[in-house]
Amino acid sequence: MHWFSSLLDTLNYWTIFLGMYIEGTVIPFPSELIVSPAAYHAAAGHLNVFWVVIVATLGAVTGSTTNYVAAYYLGRPIIYRFANSKFGHLCLLNEDKVKVAEKYFYDHGVIATLTGRLIPGIRQIISIPAGLAKMTFWKFILYTTIGSGIWNCVLAVLGWYLHSVVPESQLTAKIEEYNNYIKYVILGILVLVVLYFVVRYFLKKAKSNKQ
Repeated sequence: MHWFSSLLDTLNYWTIFLGMYIEGTVIPFPSELIVSPAAYHAAAGHLNVFWVVIVATLGAVTGSTTNYVAAYYLGRPIIYRFANSKFGHLCLLNEDKVKVAEKYFYDHGVIATLTGRLIPGIRQIISIPAGLAKMTFWKFILYTTIGSGIWNCVLAVLGWYLHSVVPESQLTAKIEEYNNYIKYVILGILVLVVLYFVVRYFLKKAKSNKQ
């Protein structure tokens, strides 16, 4: 973890973008240990919290787009071969995980690209089934940006709050402790997002029936 401590010591907009780009790809990287510490530093006056969220979101979207483009052009056989390779396993990937992400995508439609960005275990690879399904690019970017933005806002709020609660030496441990609370917050947000689209669907249906 020495390299990670060094990263946090030199945290700036470039390292935020780079860390979140990596997090957006298939390489496992803890976004909560990038955005929350960055927001913690912002609360101390070293960074701007709004730019932290914007740069983190740009990094995540760029990384996810890398997955999308690879899946779009390489296709399912090569993606599954990669997931089962040694390098794929080093990235904590396997065939079952890709299948779970594909099932989630096909069960929930294009909105899965948004909601999937909020679910641990799905977040990093939801862009793969989007590419395999050849989802419209602008929709992919829109939903990925919204989902990543929501996630990064939650992490930034946590980091900002922790600045008034714990010293920096205890920050990483405290973020890991708050992970369960984050999951409950995300679950609540997912429920609200799903309700929004359900209500929207029925309102559109009612409107079309009247015409």
